[in-house]
Amino acid sequence: MRIAMLSPIAWRTPPRHYGPWESVVSLLTEGLVARGFEVTLFATADSETKGKLHAVCQKGYEEDRAVHPKVWECLHISELFEQADKFDLIHNHFDYLPLTYSDFVQTPVISTIHGFSSPMILPVYKKYNGKVYYVSISDADRSPELDYAATIHHGIDLKKFHFQSSPEDYLLFFGRIHHDKGTKEAIEIAKDCRKKLIIAGIIQDEEYYRQHVQPFCNNHEVIYIGSADPIKRNRLLGNAYALLHPINFDEPFGLSVIESMACGTPVIACNRGSMPELIEHGKNGFLVLDKDEAVKAVASVKDIDRAYCRKSVEKTFTAEDMVEKYIHTYEQILVKPALRTVPYLMQDSKNDKNPAPYQNQRGVVNGRVKEGDSLMKKGENYRPWGYYIVLSDEEKFKVKKIVVYSGKRLSLQRHKRRAEHWHIVQGRARITLDNNQLTLSAGQSLDIPQGALHRIENIGQDELSFIEVQTGEYFGEDDIERIQDDFGRG
Repeated sequence: MRIAMLSPIAWRTPPRHYGPWESVVSLLTEGLVARGFEVTLFATADSETKGKLHAVCQKGYEEDRAVHPKVWECLHISELFEQADKFDLIHNHFDYLPLTYSDFVQTPVISTIHGFSSPMILPVYKKYNGKVYYVSISDADRSPELDYAATIHHGIDLKKFHFQSSPEDYLLFFGRIHHDKGTKEAIEIAKDCRKKLIIAGIIQDEEYYRQHVQPFCNNHEVIYIGSADPIKRNRLLGNAYALLHPINFDEPFGLSVIESMACGTPVIACNRGSMPELIEHGKNGFLVLDKDEAVKAVASVKDIDRAYCRKSVEKTFTAEDMVEKYIHTYEQILVKPALRTVPYLMQDSKNDKNPAPYQNQRGVVNGRVKEGDSLMKKGENYRPWGYYIVLSDEEKFKVKKIVVYSGKRLSLQRHKRRAEHWHIVQGRARITLDNNQLTLSAGQSLDIPQGALHRIENIGQDELSFIEVQTGEYFGEDDIERIQDDFGRG
């Protein structure tokens, strides 16, 4: 599967310090690449990835004021959509503007909605509802006027957040300096508790900072340290007695909340937005309604098991879990008949008796499939190594057509309840069968006995196609015991 990943260009991907959207894009991109997907990351030129980086903008406009945001956003987005035919799927993380390009391409577009900055942007999402597949980052951040393919919570790389069982005695505010995030309220809570408060984050509202934050910063009771890089972030979160998150808006997610808990640090947050989806009241933090309840919660932090805070993140909010959920969503999107069958691609919206005159990325020209190009069909089941189509599913046998991309291989596996017969239709295959290896080409066949250890690999430059005939008592996909897998499936 070839995926175009569209990241914002406010900051580098991954960010050096601040940049939550870019951080999520990076984790998802690297996780997909590690599982064998072909991912092209559209981001700033100084970004880092193990996939393919494509950039037109040298640096993020928040890091280089010489970069005009609107000009380079337009160039950045158009650069991807002008080559949409190279990809099986476009994944947008760049808010609403890229949606306006989606009607001009046939490549399916999935858009993660990282939050609605204003109700004024909703008309764009409503216009492309049904054309673009929307993913929400929490159930709380769903609009009742939109349809969604999935809710997928953000995940984090647990290796970058170290558990700290014995914290220091300071409270921490970690986030944007802005009314929405409640920096002013955090200062008030800390003062009422008579505890030191450390504030870390970018100043997003200069007037708010000058009026409500700066006058109270004295390098003793209240300390503002600016934005924190990943190393400093890990230390600050891990050593904090508690994280204060007294938000004044309905938070779509809140990465700092799960990052804090990953370090073992409980979170005291206003009960708004997605907070109930992240925080178990009394177990890994506290959900409060106002400042007075927050002050009382600080006194109860001593009763929280910091090890449980860590375990709650390990259970639900890992990068690995996030990646797997996106892969599942991609597969569901790519088997949607409305986007993948020839009649839909040929149909003219005004007169469905005549084929529409266009060429799309899957090789359709005026209703004809170009020789040598592959057209996605209803029934294809995509995997990191390729895809398969079930040709026949009967009580006594099952027949599949399996396509393996060049350089890819299936897992080393065996089946307890079925035997298989493979017939190579196209390409060259290296096959492992128990302790033996052999090479097969088009026209050759091989039997895979029930219980035998086996694997097939495409060693040619073109796609490898073969027909698999299964016989036995059961043909479900769960009758696969994977011994070794390139894509982390077990």
